[in-house]
Amino acid sequence: MHHEIQKMREISLVYLDRSGGLQKFVHDCKKYNDSKQSYAVYRFIISINPSDITELDAALGNCILHNPIQAAQIFQSVCFIAIKTLSLIEQLQTEAQVSILLKPTHLPPLPSYVLSLSAFPFNYTSQRFYMSEGIATAMGTVTKYTQGARFLCTEETCPFSEGFSYIRVHLPGATESATVRNDFVCSLCSSPLQEDMKYRVLGDKQIVEMIDAKVLNALKGYSNDKSHFMIQTFTVFLRDELVNKMKIGNHYKIIGIPACVQNGLQATACIEVNSVQLCKPNGPSFVGDNFKYLLSLTSTSCWKFTAILANIFASQVVPPGTCNTLKLTILLSLVQTCEKENADYLDLLIVTSDTLVIDRLLNYSLCLLPRGIRHPPSSDIFPSVSKDKHGTGSASIQACSAVLAKGGVCYIGDLSSYKKDKLELLQSDVDSSSKKHIQKENFLIGQMDVSLIPPNLLDVFGLLIYNEFPSCRPSSPLVHHILKKAINPEAMLYKVSQQFQMQDFEEFILFARNLHVELSSEAENLIQGYYLASRRVRRDSLHGSTLSASALKILISLSKAHTKLSLRNKVLEEDALIAILLLESSLTLKHGKSALCIAPNPVFPFDLSDENSLQQRDSYLMQCHQQLLKFIAAYGPGIHINPNEE
Repeated sequence: MHHEIQKMREISLVYLDRSGGLQKFVHDCKKYNDSKQSYAVYRFIISINPSDITELDAALGNCILHNPIQAAQIFQSVCFIAIKTLSLIEQLQTEAQVSILLKPTHLPPLPSYVLSLSAFPFNYTSQRFYMSEGIATAMGTVTKYTQGARFLCTEETCPFSEGFSYIRVHLPGATESATVRNDFVCSLCSSPLQEDMKYRVLGDKQIVEMIDAKVLNALKGYSNDKSHFMIQTFTVFLRDELVNKMKIGNHYKIIGIPACVQNGLQATACIEVNSVQLCKPNGPSFVGDNFKYLLSLTSTSCWKFTAILANIFASQVVPPGTCNTLKLTILLSLVQTCEKENADYLDLLIVTSDTLVIDRLLNYSLCLLPRGIRHPPSSDIFPSVSKDKHGTGSASIQACSAVLAKGGVCYIGDLSSYKKDKLELLQSDVDSSSKKHIQKENFLIGQMDVSLIPPNLLDVFGLLIYNEFPSCRPSSPLVHHILKKAINPEAMLYKVSQQFQMQDFEEFILFARNLHVELSSEAENLIQGYYLASRRVRRDSLHGSTLSASALKILISLSKAHTKLSLRNKVLEEDALIAILLLESSLTLKHGKSALCIAPNPVFPFDLSDENSLQQRDSYLMQCHQQLLKFIAAYGPGIHINPNEE
């Protein structure tokens, strides 16, 4: 056994020399030596490539992967000899003062090295490296822990009353009391040991709660009754150079050693993390052949492709041709989701007479994104702060539905189902301004009674969509669809449902949302012209312009979204027109008609049944374009756009 250990020490030295680790180690020693300060322990981080070291010596590679604590002792011995031989740290006296942290660059891509956070049992007894993935849902503040401490025998005549014979070093999963406490005794004379406080070495520690990424699938089809399942988090410890490497809501791949931490009568399974890597989802680099064929058929028009998409979208939930405006805005909202911090998200507030159908439609939409969360009304939608449950005495920030939906969609649900306190909290979170309900007796043409909607909620959502279902006669296609689906939920009722299935739309959305688009000068002029003209037209003597400053951002977001949905990279005037019509329709519902005077359903003024209806819609939109140019020319002085430039 001693011969095998000695051989692994030699191999480890060869590896350090070949990998550049020895040079880094010498540099780290120089920093300690230059400080001229004595420590209980001297901490060194050694990066290990398991593939390279296994090629040198399989036994050492196996030891690192399956017994990292013993492997660290092998490197500890090698490093101590190097320090003494080369006189790298004058203050160092004993081998126990050398603390080695091995950091594998990766683990073998085999199932036995993957720790499933959703599988049972959770293996925390092996004390070897595992890799795992999860989403950070709670994070504590950074606190201190003891990396190492020096103890001395209290018996003055004992040889261990001086020197560095008793060194306590933190091990993975160990609590503070395992490293430092007052009941240690001398192994030579059995006298109590006492810590020499001036040699204590402190480090930073942060506790993070994570959930398995598979939990998001359960939250997509969430029901209001949450008694049927519970979300189980697991604890990870970030130490020293890894603190603040995670952000709440992000998806991470970690490598670490599982352990069990005892806190009083409570035992917590946790992972002592060695490395953290941010996981960025890669969208598909293609769209389905059916979408490509459809795009080629409609290449002569900038509007037909997205019109057909809206017409056939979610045909498993509602019949084709139903709720086209709403389905188009949902698609626009989906393609505007991304992982960027400053993403131009498109928020929708829907008013409807049939919450059941809309609920099914939105639930279907959630499943098209990796991060689609249905918010349960009883929980928090925004982050909250609570006392850390791990006994650190510090605070912990808890995630919420909005954070879990980072880079995706959070579906708040039916606001009428919220209790008063939760609804008031939601209002206070989305807008700090205090606005009161004003009961209006007279309404302008096209204006909708929104007095029951909290004003700050009304303002914070980019688009207000009113979806009025036609009267549900027995012959109504929607009634037929609902009844047939109730009898056979898996039935494909329409041919288009087979041609464009849910997975096809999922791939399409993930591809389209990753497209990089830019505004053309023509589209930018059209957007700015409409925005300035509308600010002048939509005014009252008391409050000034009713068009908020965020309207310009919403217009740009809608224009870019329509461009992505069209699988293009340049925002054209045609995209800007759709954005303007959608926003003008929303403003009409809030404030009444303006001088632009658009139709009640301006984007889909009639049903789309064949090629002729698509061509008729194109002609109608061209007329809307001319009408918009005249509106800008009349009410937007300084904006020069030629109505006849086409």
